[in-house]
Amino acid sequence: MGASTAADAAIERQLLDAYGAWGFGYVNGHPISHDLIDRMFAASRTFHSLPLAEKLAIELDANHRGFIPMRVSTDVTSSVEAATKPNVSESFMMMRESAADSPEVLRGDYLAGPNQWPSNLPNFRETLEEYNTAMTAFAHSMIERFASALSARGVLEPAFDPPTTWLRLLHYPPQDPQSPADEYGSAPHTDFGAITLLAQDDVGGLSVRTPDGDWADVPPIPYTYVMNVGDMLHRWSNGRLLSTPHRVTNRTGRERFSIPFFYDPSVRATIAPLPSCVSPERPAAFSPESFGDFLRHELEASYQHHQPPNT
Repeated sequence: MGASTAADAAIERQLLDAYGAWGFGYVNGHPISHDLIDRMFAASRTFHSLPLAEKLAIELDANHRGFIPMRVSTDVTSSVEAATKPNVSESFMMMRESAADSPEVLRGDYLAGPNQWPSNLPNFRETLEEYNTAMTAFAHSMIERFASALSARGVLEPAFDPPTTWLRLLHYPPQDPQSPADEYGSAPHTDFGAITLLAQDDVGGLSVRTPDGDWADVPPIPYTYVMNVGDMLHRWSNGRLLSTPHRVTNRTGRERFSIPFFYDPSVRATIAPLPSCVSPERPAAFSPESFGDFLRHELEASYQHHQPPNT
């Protein structure tokens, strides 16, 4: 970002207003091309149409990359609602690629490593890597916006060197309209990182909890991202920005596809309220916490694939 302008200041005020009141909003005028978004949804549909055996050949590994089968993740750490059933969804997960000789792999950073890729899917890897690169730049520009809005330029951004990124191709099959009320495509939860940028298809099903405790639908708008704040940016802002509960149900009778991109701090970052967000009137509400430690606890609690032996 260059020198601040009146337009920048107006955008930053809008960010503080929207994410201080709701924690969710729409983002248009972004740099991601319609063609690339279309190719990503086509890649997701192609992957999820593969035989289950082919997807299981790259089932989720210890570094949280690969195929996540149906009903294997449960939001047990959610403070929103006690999850009693696993999520009715399946997905492919890609994270930032780390070569064997990269500093993060050599020093043993949590989750550092290579991605897993399906065989015999032409252009699948190339499309996802193109999108991941574009989204990383887009997401970092939004972090710069938040940093400026919080008077924390040069303080917040270094925590994302290198960032923890997650690109997820989600597939929600139709749920039985008569299924129990506590069966979800994604149970009520907050995201645990910094920001999420979500591309939705036209099916719908996402809803967010309003300030008065009701649930409001977040209808899809073509080629427009839904952006929300996660728990870490909530902590950094000392509670000023909201990490809002949300959920997915799919009782439409149609398949639903969505593509969330999560942009989170380095696993080596320590998360504590930013100095600019602390004052005598608003003392620090959160103790410093290692993002890597927090992340390990979340994954081990929520995913069968990450549970320690003998648990």
